[in-house]
Amino acid sequence: MTAMATNGSTTTVTNGKANGTKWHDKYPHLGKGPLPANVFISEEQFQLERERIFKKVWLNVGRVEQLPKPGDYFVQDLAMCQTSIIVVRAKDGNIHAFHNICSHRGNKVVWDNQGTCQVFTCKFHNWSYALDGKLRYVPDEESFFDLKKDELGLTPVAVDVWEGFIFINVDPSPQETLSEYLGEVGTSLHGYPFAEFSTTSASWTTEVKANWKVVKDAFQEIYHVPFLHRRSVPDSFTSKANPYAHALHMQLFPRHARASLFGNADLKPSPVAALAFRYGAFLIRQDFSLGNLPAGVNPLRDKTWTLDLNTIFPCFFVDVSEGSYFTHQFWPVAVDRTVWTSTQYFPRAKTPGQRFSQEYGHVLFRDVILEDGRTFEESQSVLSSGAKKSFVLHDEELLVRHSHHVVEQMITGHPVETMFLTNGKETAHA
Repeated sequence: MTAMATNGSTTTVTNGKANGTKWHDKYPHLGKGPLPANVFISEEQFQLERERIFKKVWLNVGRVEQLPKPGDYFVQDLAMCQTSIIVVRAKDGNIHAFHNICSHRGNKVVWDNQGTCQVFTCKFHNWSYALDGKLRYVPDEESFFDLKKDELGLTPVAVDVWEGFIFINVDPSPQETLSEYLGEVGTSLHGYPFAEFSTTSASWTTEVKANWKVVKDAFQEIYHVPFLHRRSVPDSFTSKANPYAHALHMQLFPRHARASLFGNADLKPSPVAALAFRYGAFLIRQDFSLGNLPAGVNPLRDKTWTLDLNTIFPCFFVDVSEGSYFTHQFWPVAVDRTVWTSTQYFPRAKTPGQRFSQEYGHVLFRDVILEDGRTFEESQSVLSSGAKKSFVLHDEELLVRHSHHVVEQMITGHPVETMFLTNGKETAHA
């Protein structure tokens, strides 16, 4: 229970909500009606999502630690954007991105997933490009007709970096900068030690037979936690006072969203878990320093907090705690296929005890996401039956409703906005 000041008075708040209210009451523009089922199976909708969302917005493709020195590169294939992207650190230290297509006959220039080089050379006819994308060498150049090499470099892609995360935008003329696109989510996380925590990581990637929104929705609600995760993390996010893992705080932004999760400080861990927690717990901490957290991490400064979900539209999650963070990426491949990657990050271990704690955290995280992943294909396999035309949403599934609202607004061409109550009045942010 927390006290929240409003116009000089004090209002009693439970789990971030005034008594008797629901999260949805703060965002009346979203409504409270059912969610149509066809959004997960419609090929027409999928194509609209491709053209009006994924080909228009900023997408995370990696981190700067993947490119430690000039010449280092990686390739990100983006089926949803119908392209492949080369991301490289040039000789001047700047990061560039290019469509992975040769200007001569359209072959993929780079076939490897990652590597180091001084020039990119197409294997088809040996056309070579510098790290800045300029065309440097054409075999038998004299046999071409009016060849203008300065116009035949690799096609650039807009690229920018936020807190060490590399984002690209395949729109030739992006309507927003990355900073504008991230908005308050980006600024409020400034100061979180992403770079420090990115020295140790574990990652899992798989392709699932499910729509990308089916996969995404599983990670932006907590309603399932007491049931689906009762074996892997029993009582970690629940207690007698909070049996259904109600969130401490939820906040919606024009496209993105955040939820702060409750952690049971009275949890009685197993002997092995207790040993791991002693050297740096993955989930529940009782010794975090409220004053050291950026404004956007545990914004209520609640002592029962465990971690924040930060959903960056359309398909990237950055979930932060005090001692580690993890990400989810959901790349659509087809209306019923998604490549899902989860990565967990820790600071470099300084003692054997910290190393043990991190390995325990990796295994626990693996078990949790395996339980999540078990639901995706089971859902998709029956959605096409048409037996259900819509689904009802719980109040704790606010982020699910908001995400679908943003998708609908973008594919129909309406301005994306978030409305919330300020001193009892509805305010709109475009």
